[in-house]
Amino acid sequence: MADKFIPNFKVKYTETVAPELLKEFGYSSVMQIPAIEKITLSVGVGEATTNKKLLDAAVKELEQISGQHVVKTRARKSIANFKVREGQEIGAMVTLRGDNMWYFLERLISIALPRVKDFKGVNPNAFDGHGNYSLGITEQIIFPEIDFDKIERVSGLNIAIVTSAKTDEEAFALLKKLGMPFAK
Repeated sequence: MADKFIPNFKVKYTETVAPELLKEFGYSSVMQIPAIEKITLSVGVGEATTNKKLLDAAVKELEQISGQHVVKTRARKSIANFKVREGQEIGAMVTLRGDNMWYFLERLISIALPRVKDFKGVNPNAFDGHGNYSLGITEQIIFPEIDFDKIERVSGLNIAIVTSAKTDEEAFALLKKLGMPFAK
């Protein structure tokens, strides 16, 4: 069997980042070293209540960005002021794990984030207290997979990076060593 290609960021993590974290935090076991468990991409399309085509376009774009099948999300309860009924499709999400997660993280850090206009770094305070990081992208067109001429409208998406770190400091060190461009 031919050798399977291993994502660059996975190699970087195993060869340099994990040993550095082991030394920096003084873990007694390699199983304590923080790792990225999954990345969740989600997009909410509030206008999907009136225009169904916008949700379909958002699903197609999210599939292009993630390279995986996307699940449409439904409203949990009715909200009259927003004209939303329970069970109505109002968004889409996809969870990336394994090699797909590493490929996406590499594209996000190396290609997509540097394409943001007037980029000064991502917010270093967006950790949730349990070692997970959330990032909001205002324009999906920063990803090279999206053809600018074929989009319905410019929309944003949410990226949640779930790590096995116990504290925000450990997760910050993990993402920083992987190359996440945090603002000063």
